[in-house]
Order: sequence, then structure tokens, then C-alpha cells
Amino acid sequence: MIEVYIDGASAGNPGPSGAGVFIKGSGIVERYSIPLGVMSNHEAEYHAFIEALKICKKQKYKVLSFRTDSELVNRAVEKEFVKNKQYAPLLEEALLLSKEFDLFFMKWIPSSENKAADELARAAIRKNNTNKENEDI
Repeated sequence: MIEVYIDGASAGNPGPSGAGVFIKGSGIVERYSIPLGVMSNHEAEYHAFIEALKICKKQKYKVLSFRTDSELVNRAVEKEFVKNKQYAPLLEEALLLSKEFDLFFMKWIPSSENKAADELARAAIRKNNTNKENEDI
């Protein structure tokens, strides 16, 4: 089974945001730090989930156990429902992607157990700034 740790982060709410994805299992260790542009922290959490699902699909992983410290995303996935309709399209996209795997689980974990994904998400925020600076040159 592949374990996938995800985290979204924003510098400001909204602000420059990033997704961190840490994947391990069956001799695999992968780290992804994905700049997301400007969005809210909750949006970044959903986008981190979606980006991780896309990576897993591309890598042809079949049995996944996702770990997140976002209670909002974990609850939405469990219930397949969001209260805030702003996140409904993001949840819908994530649920469609999650159904493409043989087995998919999601588990809430405390932030202290999600440090690798958190560090990757924070690095992705800095990449937003670096990419913007490079565009201005």
C-alpha cells in the first residue's frame, strides 16, 4: 500500500499558496512541492489533495492510503459533501479521481505527523514568489 501525505498552505488568507505531497511505500519515496498561486488555505488543502491524486494516477498506483491534517477535507471526503458550496467543484473533482483506484482510504492525522508534507507545501509558497520574480526579468 502506498501512503500519501498531503498538505496545503497559504501565506495570507488568501495569499500565495502551495501544495505538499509526500509519498512512501513499497520502496518508494517521492516529494512534490507544487506552487498554486493565490488562494485561501482551504482551497490549497483541496488542491493538494487533487494534485496528489493526479500524481498517483500518473504513477499508476492502485492501492492508496491518504493522510491529511485538514479536518475540512477529511470530513468532506468521508461524507462526500461540503457545506460551503465554493468547495463543491473541488470535492467533486477529487472524488471522481479517487474512484479510479482499486482501493482508496483517507485518514485524518495530527499536524505533528504531517511535517514532511507541510514543509513541502511551505516550500511551494516560496516557489510562487520565485516564479513571479523570474517572470519579471
